[in-house]
Amino acid sequence: MSLLELLFVPLLTGLLVLLAKKPGQVKGVALAGSALQLLLAFGVLFAYEKERSGGNTATLLFEEQYQWFPAWHINFHIGVDGISVAMIMLTAFVVLAGVLVSWNVQKMTKEFYFLLILLSFGAYGFFMSFDLFILFFFLEIAVIPKYLLIGIWGSGRKTYSANKLALMLMGGSALVLVGLLGVYFMSGESRTFDLIQLAQTHIPLSTQKIFFPLLFIGFGIFGALFPFHTWVPDGHSSAPTAGSMFLAGISMKLGGYGCLRVAAWLMPEGAKEYSTIIIVLSAIAILYGAFATMMQKDLKYINAYSSVSHCGFVLLGIGMLTKTAMTGAVMQMVSHGLMTALFFAVIGMIYERSHTRMVNELGGLMKSIPFIMTILFIAGFCSLGLPGLSGFVAEMTVFVGAWENHGAFAHIATIAACMSIVVTAVYILKAIGQTAMGPIRNKTFLQFKDASWNERLAAIVLVVGILAIGVAPFWLTHLISPGNFVQKLVNR
Repeated sequence: MSLLELLFVPLLTGLLVLLAKKPGQVKGVALAGSALQLLLAFGVLFAYEKERSGGNTATLLFEEQYQWFPAWHINFHIGVDGISVAMIMLTAFVVLAGVLVSWNVQKMTKEFYFLLILLSFGAYGFFMSFDLFILFFFLEIAVIPKYLLIGIWGSGRKTYSANKLALMLMGGSALVLVGLLGVYFMSGESRTFDLIQLAQTHIPLSTQKIFFPLLFIGFGIFGALFPFHTWVPDGHSSAPTAGSMFLAGISMKLGGYGCLRVAAWLMPEGAKEYSTIIIVLSAIAILYGAFATMMQKDLKYINAYSSVSHCGFVLLGIGMLTKTAMTGAVMQMVSHGLMTALFFAVIGMIYERSHTRMVNELGGLMKSIPFIMTILFIAGFCSLGLPGLSGFVAEMTVFVGAWENHGAFAHIATIAACMSIVVTAVYILKAIGQTAMGPIRNKTFLQFKDASWNERLAAIVLVVGILAIGVAPFWLTHLISPGNFVQKLVNR
């Protein structure tokens, strides 16, 4: 199994999209390319499981390494472990759904699909990179399309939102770069960017105290770390539907993955030193995001602030430093990626028909668009943690793992995080209830057409992922179980 294939397909797809002459050809190429990405992702999953079941216990599988800049010891080093495979699968699901949902885009169709494919290329590269310089390179590739997607195809205060997102994420990137260079220069005489080698190198605690917060905050900005989350509501609300799906479903996961893979793994003693602060900020984000969501009337803002709360569970799981909690953190990344992408897809379907996202202007849509409203209920129930859906499994794993941390402070934070479930249930049930049920506020709503074939397929793709985790989660927990990867990190 060559991971280069998974990088080559988005590049080829993007090139063919640019060469296509008609909008229909552009859409066909993008759909075929995204479908092929999903097939390759499943190929990686099956090949990985086959290797592990065959007794291969190597830290990474399917490694490939090529010299890029020998003078600085920069190598194109890629490979996967279970966590990488899970994130690659998430990316493939969201990419396919995003392409399908964007089927009716008329403005600069070629450029729009090219940017979506470019974003997927950056995400794949980021999740399989094991050289810090290459990882940072792909992180920046994944940032560029976001600005353009919002600035060109967005709505509302799109220029303000695009600039705010770019400035915040570039600020996070700057912190990450300083942290990576610090780790590089403090890695001894050999000086390397290689993650595997660096993980085997003892970095002094004094050094970890300096560079861990730089890396964690830098990546945390991408993952809506409080109080650096303010780009999230504006960015999501102004982005086009597929842009919102990619931002919440994939881009925010780059932050959580970086916090775990780079900051915590390379500097475990630093993680333990700052764990209390991480737990506090995470608990605040969970509660603040939940209560802030209750005040929103716009469906996109509801999902955006809800994402701040749900991403707080990811950082809470990392901060608790137990094996179960970190397993839950990765599960929450995958679950939230699927769930929030589905939620934004449905909001886009509603807006395309009604030209409004305000809850108080909607109502009774179950009568005219029952399929879309059914998907809205599924997304909402997953968000509030209904058993049988991925949200319940992921959040419960975080809670159980957090309680395994024996500190009284950790238990208080866990209880506070659990309280957010009640708040989440209130705003989710209120929002989807007012949108789908009750009297029809506008007679034109009765003329709406239900989901088209592409919208149905996009929704089904994401719902299948949500149900696969919610009904039978053990395949995922087995896949992403940290094992030796974070053994030096965990408290128990």
